Amino acid sequence: MCFLWEKIKGYYKNLKIQQKLTFSHLIIVLIPMLVIGVFFYTSLYDMIVSNTIRSEQERAAETAPLVEDAVKEIIDVHRSLRSSEFYKELTSGEYLDDLKGLSYGTEAEQFRQDVLKFSSMESISAVRIYVDLDESELPFTAGRKYSTLQPLDNIRSTHWYGIFQGSPAMANLLCPSFYLGHYEIENYGNLAYVTRDSINNNGEYIPCYIVTYFSDSYFTKLLQDNITSTENVAYLVNSRDNLVATSNSFLYGTYPFSSDEIRENIMSSNNFITKTVLEKKVYAGFYRIKNTDWYMVAVMPVDPIMKKSTRIICNFLLIYIAFLLIAFVIASGLSHSMTRRLSLVVNQMAKVRFEPPVELKDADSQDEIGELIDTYNYMSRKIQQLMDDQAKAAENLRIAEFDSLQSQINPHFLYNTMDMINWLAQQGKSDEVTEVVRRLSRFYRLTLSRKQELTTIADEAEHVSIYIELQNMRFNNSIDFIMDIPDYLMEYSIPKLIFQPLAENSIIHGIMEKEEKTGSIVLTGWMEDEDIVLLLSDDGVGIDPDILSKFLDGTLHNPQSKGTNIAVYNTHRRLQILYGERYGLSFSSAKGEGTEVQIRIPAILP
Repeated sequence: MCFLWEKIKGYYKNLKIQQKLTFSHLIIVLIPMLVIGVFFYTSLYDMIVSNTIRSEQERAAETAPLVEDAVKEIIDVHRSLRSSEFYKELTSGEYLDDLKGLSYGTEAEQFRQDVLKFSSMESISAVRIYVDLDESELPFTAGRKYSTLQPLDNIRSTHWYGIFQGSPAMANLLCPSFYLGHYEIENYGNLAYVTRDSINNNGEYIPCYIVTYFSDSYFTKLLQDNITSTENVAYLVNSRDNLVATSNSFLYGTYPFSSDEIRENIMSSNNFITKTVLEKKVYAGFYRIKNTDWYMVAVMPVDPIMKKSTRIICNFLLIYIAFLLIAFVIASGLSHSMTRRLSLVVNQMAKVRFEPPVELKDADSQDEIGELIDTYNYMSRKIQQLMDDQAKAAENLRIAEFDSLQSQINPHFLYNTMDMINWLAQQGKSDEVTEVVRRLSRFYRLTLSRKQELTTIADEAEHVSIYIELQNMRFNNSIDFIMDIPDYLMEYSIPKLIFQPLAENSIIHGIMEKEEKTGSIVLTGWMEDEDIVLLLSDDGVGIDPDILSKFLDGTLHNPQSKGTNIAVYNTHRRLQILYGERYGLSFSSAKGEGTEVQIRIPAILP
């Protein structure tokens, strides 16, 4: 053993420095990784399984309250309608001799409005009252599917009506789809909350049912949004084993649980537990939905989790091997970079025995060996290089900042225009669609067709004219645009996208903030010494002095004007970067009267 060790040591001592460094780097990387890999490999599977179960359990625990809130919202609406003056008067138990007369009073009108309001909610599809009277005796255009009052004959064949008939003490019922009739499902919704009351009509008590309909699609979406994998399923069932909603109909049939099993497991555990369903091992969680006889079941099969764990372990091994290969390449490269230059120094110094020293070539690095080769020459060249690089970097930074500001085109104008085109197309207004597309094409051709950062005032004026025309198509020609720029200024140069952000600010936060939603924008200009001054004014609501003082310094943080303020600030900065600090924008505004923005640029011909 000692002989073998001495042989290994002798072999290592005779290796080249590059090989020694490569081996040492690999050992430094390899040993910790091997220790960590061996230590965690045995527990990695359990960690993945536990993390997956915990994640699904948290999602399921978040979903149950969402379902409870949705049910509570439906029941609250139902109770609100039952507590209305019209319904209380209808079911008060007092003698009711004129149902139609009651139904045309102010309380009935308010009740109808409440029904319409609640029926427009996402969670509720319809509200109906079924009364055991002939259709001719009912008001509210009785018998039609959109009438609030319906004859009882429409639901006599339903399962829920049979349940009420067989349970005289039952006052209300939360109905799954199975309980409802074809007429109800087709016209109103496939789930319902029902309350039984009665009406004293001419001394005879007749049954009355108020029904709030809703759809299982609302609950299906809640379940689907909180499922982390297509292999998992969550579903709602009631105490009679009737399905209410499910995230996946096929998987619900694959992993069914009876209400007795659900109640037993709810009592035994609040966490996911291991179950065997149809010879398949799963993790399942069970939750009781408050104010209902519903239960939520979340099922997660074991097989996909095992496959996921295996896949992660394999990926870990592949990454580990790739990491070793990369470490070997890096270690070899680093070792070679040091030993190669060191060999050059040794060989050159060996020549001193036979001839005068010869200056080495400049070093290509800044480590100790490089400093040994030619410190002074290297430092001189480095200083000059840094100075050149600094000047070049400053110029590149100025150009990059200008290009960055130039490229910040707010896309919401395009989105709004596309929405308008879609609306016109749906209305069959093909001529208007053609005109909008033609103008929008010209608008972006002026913006994007050329790579140069400058254009002419004429093209920029046409660009903003098209923008206001498109906005007028959107806002029903509520904006008057007057342009009075002298012809001799039209051929002077100006950066692209100067007028449009200012016009947008005038429209969105000036004219459209007015009560009448109409106004005017005026664009004019003149020559002042060797500068061109362009003035864009509007008769909008104006700008608060506090906001105005921060409009161009980049410190304004106003959520209501964030988009346009950034565009205006970028426009100002672009002009200053391109021409200097004395150029750019200046604002003046009077609250309630309008705003003027002055654009100052140097007079430069293309």
